[in-house]
Amino acid sequence: MRYALLAIFISALSFADDVGSLLFNGNCLTCHNETKTLSAPSVLEFKDRYIKAFKTKEEFVSYMSKWVKNPQEKTSLMHDAIKKHGLMPDLGFDMQTLIDISGYIYETDFKKRNGYWRNN
Repeated sequence: MRYALLAIFISALSFADDVGSLLFNGNCLTCHNETKTLSAPSVLEFKDRYIKAFKTKEEFVSYMSKWVKNPQEKTSLMHDAIKKHGLMPDLGFDMQTLIDISGYIYETDFKKRNGYWRNN
């Protein structure tokens, strides 16, 4: 019984990672290239700024998901990017979707991926 519960738990964790990846790749890459700043800051650029401001995953995910849920210039860490690209639009995602995406961004090494989804 313990092994069955452990297998279910591991499967659920794996599914959560897949959900974050699917949501990120299906939505965020429309504007945010992984490694290059084009129509919006690259994922590497905003992730680096957020990681420096919020040291734990919990802080990072909380701030990013809340900000994307209600983007405002006054609460942004990216004033330079807003001047260059404009304020990110309200995307209308539910909070759990934003938490899943933010967690995926926190956990993913985009330098190692080297812009895989856009460059290949």
